[in-house]
Parts: sequence; structure tokens; C-alpha cells
Amino acid sequence: MAYDEKLAGRVRELICQTHTITEEKKMFGGLCFMVNDKMCIGVESERIMVRFDPAISDMVLEKEGCHPMNFTGKVMKGYAFVDADSIRTTSRLNYWVQLALEYNQFAKISRKKQQRSE
Repeated sequence: MAYDEKLAGRVRELICQTHTITEEKKMFGGLCFMVNDKMCIGVESERIMVRFDPAISDMVLEKEGCHPMNFTGKVMKGYAFVDADSIRTTSRLNYWVQLALEYNQFAKISRKKQQRSE
């Protein structure tokens, strides 16, 4: 499944307005925007993935088009999917991008798996 390149461009433009330390990684069939070496926001074909403060999960999940992120049958607190139909306007997309960027400054960097020596 390919990601929505137009949506990725819109996300990229919003992130670049305030952040310069970014990296884009293709993962899980989509494109993930890493900010300060931390997963921040991802783009798929029909939705975005947003990382936010887990303490506000209940409030965030009440937003239109927002669904809990569920990988392998387990809901991941602090992550959600947002349907593309809910982020058609720049102001709606900007809400989600800013939510992810605000949390990014406090989020922990994932530990990189070490290679086993044989």
C-alpha cells in the first residue's frame, strides 16, 4: 500500500514551518516523519498516524475521524489514526501536526536495537 504523496507534502510543509531537524522514513507501508530522531507523524493512503501525549488520549480520541492505533490487537496509548476525510482543510491538518510536534519535545527517543555479534 503506497502512501498519499499529496498528503505527505501537506504534512511536510507544516512541519518545516517550525522544525528543521526532520527525517522521512518509509515504514509500515507509509511515510513516517521523524522530528529530533523521534517518531512524530505518519502518512498512509487514507489516514495519518499521530503521536501525542498519552495523558490526553481520551480527549484526543473524541475528535472527528480519530481512531485508536491498534497494532497486533493492542491499543497503543498516545498514538492514533486520523481519517483523511477529517483533515481536508489546512487548519484541521495543522491541529494534528501541531499536537504531534508539541508532544515531540517531551517524547522519549526509542532505543535502537543492537546488532547481535556472532
